[in-house]
Amino acid sequence: MIVHPRPDVLRVLFTLKGSIIKRIALRCLMVTVLAALIVLVERHFPAFFYPVSATPFTLLGLSLSIFMSFRNNACYDRWWEGRKAWGTLIIETRSFIRQSVAIADAPLRAELLRSLCAFAHGLNARLRNECESNATRAWLSQAAPVAAHNVCNGILDSIGSQCSQLAQQGQISEWRYTLLEQRLAGLTQVQATCERIKGSPLPFPYTLLLHRTIYIFCLLLPFALAEPLGWLAPLFTTLVSYTFFGLDAIGNELEDPFGRDENDLPMDALVRTVERDVLAALGVEPLPPALLPIDYVLS
Repeated sequence: MIVHPRPDVLRVLFTLKGSIIKRIALRCLMVTVLAALIVLVERHFPAFFYPVSATPFTLLGLSLSIFMSFRNNACYDRWWEGRKAWGTLIIETRSFIRQSVAIADAPLRAELLRSLCAFAHGLNARLRNECESNATRAWLSQAAPVAAHNVCNGILDSIGSQCSQLAQQGQISEWRYTLLEQRLAGLTQVQATCERIKGSPLPFPYTLLLHRTIYIFCLLLPFALAEPLGWLAPLFTTLVSYTFFGLDAIGNELEDPFGRDENDLPMDALVRTVERDVLAALGVEPLPPALLPIDYVLS
């Protein structure tokens, strides 16, 4: 995620960090060169050039803008819902830490809390299509049974089973067990929410139609601008293509908020927050440092 100070005029014009221009520069350059060639033909070989009215492009551009706003809003909603889910994960973890003080067995409590760290690491790896077992191994005891097909859910099952045994043995009250189980249910809901976002991208025909329409619009626009604008046509074509290609690329990044793009969620920083809360509750010193932005990027 980009963490950037409020930009001044110079930064607005020249800042590249966090800008989408790096991803769309080649496409914009292609459209600019095409526009220059069309203007060249129109100026030197008018017999080969057929003037095109700008009216269809006005209507198509308006429709395309509305269409893109709907898609980008949908992609941003996915990004924001993912951030809320990870915020809930932190809330439920802190609540579990606070409510687990009733567990008198200090080693067992430490094992349960470290398992919450393993859950956060595992969920992060799961959403990034990485190995959950490798991500959780350092935080789990060797005796903890975890389902291989769904490590994160297995961790929660193991914590719930141990809490149930404590309640049956009378080491914690039924009321306390109910509170702890509610925290685990909240973490289960967080995992399901993230999996739903990850596993349900926007419908492909919807995205494909938008991509095709943007390319068609930007490639044909110079034909309408060449005659009335002359050599200004490449400039205005570049501005339009930068806007449309940029919005399209931003939507692609936000559609999957759990990746490693610059504008994705700071998953590693959120996991580190969980680590610090758990280790602080266990009295571990010194705590691992909070992750800070590197070159304005918080990972």
